[in-house]
Amino acid sequence: MAGGRGIYHLLRSRLHSQTSAPPVLSSLITKKDQEASTMKSLRAIALLGAGVSGLLSFTTIASADEAEHGLESPSYPWPHEGILSSYDHASIRRGHQVYTQVCASCHSMGLISYRDLVGVAYTEEETKAMAAEIEVVDGPNDEGEMFTRPGKLSDRFPQPYANEQAARFANGGAYPPDLSLITKARHNGQNYVFALLTGYRDPPAGVSIREGLHYNPYFPGGAIAMPKMLNDGAVEYEDGTPATEAQMGKDIVSFLSWAAEPEMEERKLMGFKWIFVLSLALLQAAYYRRLRWSVLKSRKLVLDVVN
Repeated sequence: MAGGRGIYHLLRSRLHSQTSAPPVLSSLITKKDQEASTMKSLRAIALLGAGVSGLLSFTTIASADEAEHGLESPSYPWPHEGILSSYDHASIRRGHQVYTQVCASCHSMGLISYRDLVGVAYTEEETKAMAAEIEVVDGPNDEGEMFTRPGKLSDRFPQPYANEQAARFANGGAYPPDLSLITKARHNGQNYVFALLTGYRDPPAGVSIREGLHYNPYFPGGAIAMPKMLNDGAVEYEDGTPATEAQMGKDIVSFLSWAAEPEMEERKLMGFKWIFVLSLALLQAAYYRRLRWSVLKSRKLVLDVVN
């Protein structure tokens, strides 16, 4: 009997321990789950705060960059940007007319000669007549004196000012840049020049522009000394094309793009020729490889293990 009671008490104590253990384990598991959920919530809040602060800092940097470097220029579908596309030579001729009548009074193009226009926008006779309209200081002559003569095809475009100091004095301290390479010298050059020429507008509320300057969001700082030059009907095209602001902007950008890259068409044509020649060479090499190695690849090796 004593042995039976001992076994009974032992079994009862074990059953009691087994029934009391799960609540303790469940409470521990519950606490761990609560701690894990709290950590997840804190991590989510931290990530959200970092994202918000990053967005605010990016917005601040973008606003500062826009104020410093100007508004980002839109992308326009220029017809000569394709792999096999060429310049619109009629547009180049109109652009040269816009440059001569609108831009040449302030901006120089010291890297362009009159002979560069032959076969691109004008015939040789037209270019000679155009060059003869200017007077070029040349010399010295046999007496050691400088003299003036009519322009020739080899002469560069005339300079609007004698030197930089004269240019700054005539433009309120601003120096008009040379336009020979302007589409290469500016970020997003063609789009920037077009957006700048057609982007003049009234300053927004809260923005004050100093006297003598004009508001243009595409110019670094937003204030530019050059006034709006392209107005509808500012020039009269020889071919009768309506001289709207957008048309003149497109034509002058085409002319300046050609001035910066006069060899573009020849480079594209030469590249196409080289691709064609290399393609033929590749086909010939592939055929020779199959012809040369077909015998070796199709041969059968027999191993005579008897002899």
